[in-house]
Amino acid sequence: MLVSTLLVILMTVPGLALFYGGLVRSKNMLSVLMQVFVTFSLIVVLWCIYGYSLAFTEGNAFIGGFDRLFLKGIFDPATGAFAPGATFSKGVYIPELLFAAFQATFAGITCCLIVGAFAERAKFSGVLVFMVIWFTFSYTPLAHMVWFWMGPDAYTAADVVDATNAKAGLIWQWGALDFAGGTVVHINAAVAGLVGAYVIGKRIGFGKEAFTPHSLTLTMVGASLLWVGWFGFNAGSALEAGNSAVLAFINTFSATAAAVLAWSLGEALHKGKASMLGAASGAVAGLVAITPAAGNVGLMGAIVMGFIAGFACLWGVSGLKRLLGADDSLDVFGVHGVGGIVGALLTGVFNTQALGGPGLVTDWVTATVGSNGIGAQVWIQLKGVLLTIVWSGVVSFIAYKIADLTVGLRVSEEEEREGLDITAHGETAYNR
Repeated sequence: MLVSTLLVILMTVPGLALFYGGLVRSKNMLSVLMQVFVTFSLIVVLWCIYGYSLAFTEGNAFIGGFDRLFLKGIFDPATGAFAPGATFSKGVYIPELLFAAFQATFAGITCCLIVGAFAERAKFSGVLVFMVIWFTFSYTPLAHMVWFWMGPDAYTAADVVDATNAKAGLIWQWGALDFAGGTVVHINAAVAGLVGAYVIGKRIGFGKEAFTPHSLTLTMVGASLLWVGWFGFNAGSALEAGNSAVLAFINTFSATAAAVLAWSLGEALHKGKASMLGAASGAVAGLVAITPAAGNVGLMGAIVMGFIAGFACLWGVSGLKRLLGADDSLDVFGVHGVGGIVGALLTGVFNTQALGGPGLVTDWVTATVGSNGIGAQVWIQLKGVLLTIVWSGVVSFIAYKIADLTVGLRVSEEEEREGLDITAHGETAYNR
């Protein structure tokens, strides 16, 4: 779990930062790196102060309580005792402090993903104000709704099951499967990004001039670091070094590879050439789609999901993008939104043991594993997806408006033309 936590940090800084940085024009390279670097740092601090408590303590179906404000009660310096944190097996624990650290990296990268949608035109201070509000009112409630439950050891007998279930987050109570954050991370961030692209408006010259990525080499390095780090993201979400982690690991490997092939094939058929940017985007599409499914689907199910996601997200950044008409600079919605939705729904299909999936725990008292009908599970998954879209959409719109009214969201036309590196940060990425 320590290594998995470290790998998720690697995904964000430097992985995501370089992936995004290479895609913008050179005059905005540092602004993207700064937005990712500082947003991640901001969210980690907020997570320790109140985020962890709101997401992962008992409260109501939508949000946690204040039992762990400032991480109190997790470590007792007087006795040297660390509070135990539940995993998914009865009688197996990790230090709760380690779980809190692992989840801090998830909160951090989710907020950083949003940056790509309004890259090259957003005010640095406005981005940070937005992040504080959005993290508080969209990320922490959704993390609570999807992932908070009382742990397997709370299910001691049949007569306590209903009461124990009632203490869990709403989407967990519904029975939705989200292994590592298809709803909480990807759909949540993608909707926030899309709303931001609409609210902040299009870049100057959008649709008239070419916004060519200034370094696809760095984008490829970033995509590769994302793929490496994602093993911590997905396999780490098993919380134990066991069979579930191994399944999540191989699925993260194979689904991503399948998506690279699918995107490259789709591009070659459509444009006559397969591009490096396409291959890198395909990898991220596969990683996004397999996130909710990692430990929840079988071996061939993962490969099928990767292929579908590669083609779906290729459409997301071309056909769907034209339909939406927003200047989503780095295709956050096309990849993370479409990939997250495809992954969440297909998890409901390929989880069933009839299609080689591991099934799910149908009775936590006896830890019995079985399968729901595919239709029933897909409907549960869809409800989780729809709630996430609506929740994030509403919170995002309000958060952008507050940021705009307080410090402002968009730089001036003159600053945008000169580039945010010089105007916002007083430095340049490259000396000519």
